[in-house]
Amino acid sequence: MIRRALLLFLAALLPVLAGAGQAQAAGYRYWSFWERDGEQWTYATQGPSTARPYDGDVQGFRFSVSENSADAAKPRGTADFDTICAKTPAKDGTKRVALVIDFGTAADAPSGERPPAHRTACAQVAEDATTADALAAVAKPLRYNTNALLCAIAGYPEKGCGEQVSGTDKTETAARDSSESNDGPSLGLIAGIGVVALLAAAAIWQTRRRHARR
Repeated sequence: MIRRALLLFLAALLPVLAGAGQAQAAGYRYWSFWERDGEQWTYATQGPSTARPYDGDVQGFRFSVSENSADAAKPRGTADFDTICAKTPAKDGTKRVALVIDFGTAADAPSGERPPAHRTACAQVAEDATTADALAAVAKPLRYNTNALLCAIAGYPEKGCGEQVSGTDKTETAARDSSESNDGPSLGLIAGIGVVALLAAAAIWQTRRRHARR
C-alpha cells in the first residue's frame, strides 16, 4: 500500500518539479523603442540609431522588464505632437520630433535606483537626424553598450544594460542574478525531494516490519 502511494505521489510530483524551472521565466530589463501610429503605440522595427523620423512624428521610450516585444510595456502619458511641441515653432532646415520618455515603475527599477518622473520633449534637429540624434538633443546623457544597445536615457539607469531578470522577482539586480546561480536546485525541488525521501523511508520501514513479523 505504501509502495503504491509512493509511486502515485511521484507521478503527481514530477510535472510540478518540471514546471518549477518554467516558473522562473526570464525577462530582460531594458529601454524599448516605440513609434506612434495614429492613436496607437507600435513597437519599432528598427533601432533609434537607424530610424529617421519625419517632422511631426511622435516616438517613445519605455524602461521596463519584459520577456519580448509582445509583452513590452508601452510609454504612458501625453503622446500628442501638437501638445508636446506647442512651444517649438517650425524652422527651415530642421524637423521637430515629439518624444515621450517613460522611465518605468519602481517595480522595474534596478535595485537601489528610483525611476524619474516620465516626461515629454520636443526635439528640433536637422532634417536627416535619427531618433538617437533627437533623443541626444533633449535627454542627455545617453549610454550605449558595445552592441549599440541603448542602456540609459538621461543617466537612468546608472548601471546595467538589458540584463536578464528572474520572472518571479523582476526587481532583483543583475548582481544578485550572478551570485545566485539559476542552475542550482529550487526550494520547491528540494522540498519535493525531501518528501520523496520521507515516503521512501516509510516504505522501507514498513517492508522491514513485515519481514520481522514472519
